[in-house]
Amino acid sequence: MNPISIRSLQTKKANGEKFATLTAYDATFAKLASDAGVEVLLVGDSLGNVLQGHDSTLPVSVADMAYHTACVARGNRRSQTPALIMTDLPFMSYATLEQGLESARAVMQAGAHMVKLEGDDNLLPITAALSSQGVPVCAHLGLTPQFVNKFGGYRVQGRDSHAADAMVANAAALAEAGADSILLECVPNPLAERITQSVDVPVIGIGAGQATDAQVLVMHDMLGLKIGRMPKFVKNFLTDGRNVQQAFSAYVDEVKSGQFPSDEYSFSE
Repeated sequence: MNPISIRSLQTKKANGEKFATLTAYDATFAKLASDAGVEVLLVGDSLGNVLQGHDSTLPVSVADMAYHTACVARGNRRSQTPALIMTDLPFMSYATLEQGLESARAVMQAGAHMVKLEGDDNLLPITAALSSQGVPVCAHLGLTPQFVNKFGGYRVQGRDSHAADAMVANAAALAEAGADSILLECVPNPLAERITQSVDVPVIGIGAGQATDAQVLVMHDMLGLKIGRMPKFVKNFLTDGRNVQQAFSAYVDEVKSGQFPSDEYSFSE
């Protein structure tokens, strides 16, 4: 089977076929997830929390992201159904265009196929610059963990009409600037549906309801391995006597069928 590509994801959106995204940080879990049918592996800066034990993603470096991307790429290559690898550019690593281009170079040369950036309309210049250099971009809107200190905590975004309208406009502008995908985190279902319908690029949701083109979860969360309180949008798939690969397969099946996320794992308003 051919590896998943940006074109593959665009075709899935056009055909109304949902796809599954999952974080991965090493070769073993990358192969297990790819073999289970996960189409996009996200090397997330969430590794700062789940692997390094930090309280936020802020301490993660570009070197950390490049190292884990290389590990994931090795495992993914061993799969008969290789996924697309998307890597986060970490906190303050794209504060200037020069920094952003160099950070993207590092993770793309390590094996990423796409980079993910957090922000809003401030991402327009770097998105255009990366796109012009052949670097695919996923723009992460809504609850953006790198802005946790600015937000004053982890809160649902876009609940008032002004913020919602701004997010819709920003998503459209970013797609126009060259973003190949949009990721929405912790936004109300109606807003996620508006954005998904308003852009031609695939929209990935986490805590954003059923209407998005895809879903993503942190691997440790969906295996029930999170330390502390589990976010509302997380479902534990490592139940009913399943092993890890069966849990990954169950997640893929529920995403593709639309069974996950149900209202229990979403924000209605």
